Amino acid sequence: MHTTFSLRLRGEDEQSARDMARECFEWIDILESRLSRFIENSEISRINQMQAGETLYLSEPCHQCLLLALDAHARTGGLFDITLGTRIEHRKSGVGGPPPPVIGSLIIHPDVAAVTCIEPGRELDLGGIGKGFALDQLKQILTDWGAQDAMLAAGNSSLLAYGPGTWPVDLTASSKSLRLNLANQSLSASGTGMQGSHIVHPEEHELSLVTRADRVWVLAPTAVLAEIWSTAFMLMDPSGIPTFISGNPEITAVYMDMNGSPISLKA
Repeated sequence: MHTTFSLRLRGEDEQSARDMARECFEWIDILESRLSRFIENSEISRINQMQAGETLYLSEPCHQCLLLALDAHARTGGLFDITLGTRIEHRKSGVGGPPPPVIGSLIIHPDVAAVTCIEPGRELDLGGIGKGFALDQLKQILTDWGAQDAMLAAGNSSLLAYGPGTWPVDLTASSKSLRLNLANQSLSASGTGMQGSHIVHPEEHELSLVTRADRVWVLAPTAVLAEIWSTAFMLMDPSGIPTFISGNPEITAVYMDMNGSPISLKA
């Protein structure tokens, strides 16, 4: 996942908080070892190296995350696509020239924790959905412990708050900022400011698309949903987003950095 996780807990004694944090960070290490494409022997790296006809049996967390990504692909009309790893690397490298073609085919089995390679070439990059999946898992761990009030973060762009309290969060745009009080929601930000132009459109003719906003923030009930939609909305025309939100009640709000200011695109 290639990021830094942090936990903030309210109302817990020091020893309980340490024990909760220890279990959370141990689980993050396990997820990282399975989901990160930056680790040579991770399940995602092994999928990327599969040859035609091979089947790889997966851990349950990896399988769950892949099924969520498959569902996200359908929900967003194909805009959210975890199989564009080679194109993302090409865009981030800045070398120019035509992007590498998207080749290969994989089957993610719905009822068995396994992936089968039909044709090699697809390179998975879980990106934001991996971080969102991890945050949702940490929330479950803390809930099982009985933690009542927490703010969880994966880097600066993926946040999850739950409990009776609110947590102030600043949406920092090009020239202005907006403060939100996050409560029982997840917030995901996508943009080009930190990692450069790394968000690519899955359609060949749209790969040169210039995103219409420098940054997008999405609030949703789960971290996975927030990650999915913040990526998808970077590739949409902002004028069509309010209508889209109205048909997807799980999206609480969308803000976009337009002309240097965060502008709300609530339905």
